[in-house]
Amino acid sequence: MRRHLALQMRRRQLVERSAAQRAALAAALAPAAARLATVDRVRNSLGSSPLAVVAVAAGVALLGWQGALSWATRLVSLYTLLRRI
Repeated sequence: MRRHLALQMRRRQLVERSAAQRAALAAALAPAAARLATVDRVRNSLGSSPLAVVAVAAGVALLGWQGALSWATRLVSLYTLLRRI
């Protein structure tokens, strides 16, 4: 009986610890959730449009990864600016 109570107490402690860790992880990842949602939307829209996939592939082929990333960063900045206007 004593062993059963010890196991119950240990289980309760582990459940509380895992809940605290889960909450800390959720709080740490909360700022990235919006960015990940944006990335997911872009991925979904690219997947539904073969022309967009070809345009991205051509941009990477012509400019290389660094050049394409540089231009993509500029385009995203311009898009967010225009969206706010």
